[in-house]
Amino acid sequence: MRQSISKRQRFKNWRMSRPFWGATLSLLAGIIILYIPIQLMSIAFAPGNLVVIGLIFGGLIILIGALGYFFPKFNIVFGVITIFLSVLSVMGALGGFLIGTILGIIGGSLSIAWKYEIIEPNQNMNEISNAEVAASSVEVERKLNA
Repeated sequence: MRQSISKRQRFKNWRMSRPFWGATLSLLAGIIILYIPIQLMSIAFAPGNLVVIGLIFGGLIILIGALGYFFPKFNIVFGVITIFLSVLSVMGALGGFLIGTILGIIGGSLSIAWKYEIIEPNQNMNEISNAEVAASSVEVERKLNA
């Protein structure tokens, strides 16, 4: 007998199995960083112009954000590269008015901090209230500190 899982639950399971928020913020940062170079496209290919660097960095951040969804094992590498490119985008694209830089740093940090853990479902989980869960975590913490 196979239990039917709702679309919402499947999306939640998929989201929890990868650095979802880090990749999402990286995508958003890449889009914001690309905004200025796209607006300056008419002068982007003039000799000695740094707008091309903004196009390259913004595109790479979007690519790394998308890859974060599909290759969660490389979360640390993607996070470090996202932070690096976000900081360097200040040079070529003003960092998306620094909003893109800040979002890129936060997204890269979330990608680095993400860790995949398998949590076993408990049969009695529906019967436990939030207060009981909070109280049990305090009990465990007291036992660990003792």
